[in-house]
Amino acid sequence: MLNGASRKFSTSVRCLKSVKLKNVKGASSHNWLSRQLTDPYVEKAKMMNYRCRSAFKLIEIDDRFEILRPGIVVVDCGAAPGSWTQVAAKRVNADGSDPRAPQGLVLSIDKQQIFPVEGATVLGNTDFTNPQSQSKIVELLAGKKPDSVVSDMAPNATGVKDLDNENMIHLCYTVLRFAVQMSEVGASLLVKLWQCGEARQLENDISKFYKSVKPVKPSSSRSDSAEMFLLGRDFKGLMK
Repeated sequence: MLNGASRKFSTSVRCLKSVKLKNVKGASSHNWLSRQLTDPYVEKAKMMNYRCRSAFKLIEIDDRFEILRPGIVVVDCGAAPGSWTQVAAKRVNADGSDPRAPQGLVLSIDKQQIFPVEGATVLGNTDFTNPQSQSKIVELLAGKKPDSVVSDMAPNATGVKDLDNENMIHLCYTVLRFAVQMSEVGASLLVKLWQCGEARQLENDISKFYKSVKPVKPSSSRSDSAEMFLLGRDFKGLMK
C-alpha cells in the first residue's frame, strides 16, 4: 500500500501527464519533459526513495552479475546525486541494516555536492580526476582495497560529438588507472561510456587487467541513448 507521500507523488505525475507540452520552450526541453513524464523508472525511483532513476541501472547490473555483496569495499566515482551510492550502501550492508551479514564500506566522490547517504562516506565538491582527490580516497580507505569500482561519470556536454566522446573516454581511463592500482585481486570494474569508435579499444585495455569484460546495456537505460557500460570482472592484479 502506498503511503501518503507516494500517493501524492503518483497523483501529481498523472496530473502532469495530462498537461499539454506545446508551451514548453525548445525542442530539447520538450523532449526531455516528455520522457520524464512517461518514464516509469522516474516515478518508481520516487516511490522507492532513490534520488534518481539511474539507481535501477546498477540494480539491474548487480542482479545479473553480482558485483555487490555484503562486506565488500566499493568506490563510487561520479556519484551525485547519490542513487548508486544508495544502492551500494544497502547491498554491501555499509549501513549495517543486516546485523547477521558482514558490514561493507562505500566511498563516493563527485565534483558536485552529494548529500549524506546512510552508511556511506561521501566526498562532494571533489574532482575524482585530481590526483590529490584520489590520494584522499586512499587515505579514507585506511589500508582497505576496493572490491568494486563503479563509475556513472559523464563530462559536461559541449555539443561537439567527437570532443564529448573524447572527454568521456578520458574519464573512463582515469577510473581504470585508479582501479588497477588500488583494487583487490578479484575485484570488479563498472564504467559508463557512450557508444563510439574508441569503445572497442577501451574494452581491449580493460581485458588486459580483468579476466572477463562485457558490454552491458540495462533495460532501464533509455533505448534512444548512446549510453552503455563496460563491466570488468575478476581483477588479475598487477605484477610486482
